[in-house]
Amino acid sequence: MSMRIIISPAKKMNQDTDSLAWIELPAFLDQTSQLLSALRAMSYAELKTLWRCNDQIAALNFQRIQDMDLTSGLTPAILAYEGIQYQYMAPGVFSYDEFDYIQEHLRILSGFYGLLRPFDGVRPYRLEMQAKLAVDGLKDLYGFWGSALAKALEQETDTIIDLASKEYSKAVSAHLSPSTRLIGCVFAQQAGDKLAEKGTLCKMARGEMVRFLAEGQANSPEDLKSFDRLGFRFSPEHSEKDKYVFIKE
Repeated sequence: MSMRIIISPAKKMNQDTDSLAWIELPAFLDQTSQLLSALRAMSYAELKTLWRCNDQIAALNFQRIQDMDLTSGLTPAILAYEGIQYQYMAPGVFSYDEFDYIQEHLRILSGFYGLLRPFDGVRPYRLEMQAKLAVDGLKDLYGFWGSALAKALEQETDTIIDLASKEYSKAVSAHLSPSTRLIGCVFAQQAGDKLAEKGTLCKMARGEMVRFLAEGQANSPEDLKSFDRLGFRFSPEHSEKDKYVFIKE
């Protein structure tokens, strides 16, 4: 079984129906429809509180919900997200081989869509995994998704490379069976005798790591250890069996 790489989505999204065609609809579209209904039942004020954002962003996303058709006007997920991680991954300049690689190996975790392959067709939305959205008598999205995302991944692989943020990876890690290997990646800088992780730099490194793995067509966790972008180097003395630590020189 080939390994899978999990990453977080980004808050900022765009619609691009021209650059590349989407291939399939997301696997959890029934659940997404359920979440969309729950969002549509909320007032503008309730949604703004849920989203914890300013009026401009709230107005944009309120309108998106009203207009949303989950099966048309779709963008491939890999081109829909605009955050720092995606800027450094730079999928817009991938080769066809690199696109094939990420379609097989890369999975995007999403509070709204659950689990996405890069060429699944999506609409721009705003719903973070940690949002306190109560659906079906469950208090939040962690409860809503339960073990579904972990089970879907385990049908594909027994080795997961975790390049997601903690709030996203715990939607998977909490439900994996002991036989599935989850390898976390830490991107840090030496600060005195401690290692410090800086948010923006971590996002940059995660994006670069996906690009690095796609360019090298990596198929084993060992391949990660030669990562050398943005001044990072693998540190054997700081790493453990399932935690790979990269230190910026």
